[in-house]
Amino acid sequence: MTLTMTRRRAAGTGSARPRRSFVTRRNIPYLLILPALLGFVVFKAYPILAALYISLTTGAGAARHFVGMDNYVRLVNDPLFWTSLWNTAQILIVQVPLMLLLALLLALGLDSAAVKLRGLWRLGVFMPSLTGLVAYGVMFSVILNKNTGLLNWLLDLVGIDPVNWLGSPFWARISIIIALTWHYTGYNAVIYLAGLQSIPKELYEAAMVDGAGAGRRFVSVTIPQLRPILLLTVVLSTIGTLQLFDEPFVLTGGGPDNATLTISLYLYQNGFRYFDFGYAAAIAYALTLIVAGFGILQLKLTGGRR
Repeated sequence: MTLTMTRRRAAGTGSARPRRSFVTRRNIPYLLILPALLGFVVFKAYPILAALYISLTTGAGAARHFVGMDNYVRLVNDPLFWTSLWNTAQILIVQVPLMLLLALLLALGLDSAAVKLRGLWRLGVFMPSLTGLVAYGVMFSVILNKNTGLLNWLLDLVGIDPVNWLGSPFWARISIIIALTWHYTGYNAVIYLAGLQSIPKELYEAAMVDGAGAGRRFVSVTIPQLRPILLLTVVLSTIGTLQLFDEPFVLTGGGPDNATLTISLYLYQNGFRYFDFGYAAAIAYALTLIVAGFGILQLKLTGGRR
């Protein structure tokens, strides 16, 4: 009997499978991306889904209750939302083309061999984009001050009456456009400069052999070669302007008379001034749809090519 039990134990021991480790060569790639995946879920996916739920509710804390699409219906019927959208559109229509045109002209100048100390000039052009948003907003609030501002002082030297830059609806929008153009033109100029330097010189030489002048070379060689970069900067600048917040918040606070109230600033006011988080989340999702629309527009313009 003892011999039989010994054999059974031996047989049982021999048939036991070894424990497999979870860390295998096949699983290592998944383990490596796990921290990034967890970070995305915690800091991206969850806030997005939580904001979607909040946009369907009203109240705060334990008093929050589900209201369905009421916040979105309220959004469509809110004249102040449409005012903020129209203000943003006005700034976008003027500022983005002006900024990109200046950036292209600067890039062409900085790419010219006739310019001396090009490295220094390139650094000077790019420096404004390194300035903090709030810092340069405060700087422009001082420059554009009606009574003690530098700009009105310069206008007074040439006999022009002081302009109420931040107190007039029209000039307040112009002030926002000036600040944005100063801050972001150099950034786009550097992008265009990189694109210009990547154009093969043989294309210009072939155009010159065919008798093309400087203007013709610019239209037939430079612009087609820069087309993907031009589209990229147009879309990025448009999306950035749609999310405009810092400049109107620091310079005008959305005034005067809501003349510089943008979508992002209106979102902020509802969320952190009036604590209407449900409505603020609905505005955020409306803004997301608008931005997504411009992303789709980019795909249409580029034909789906990268």
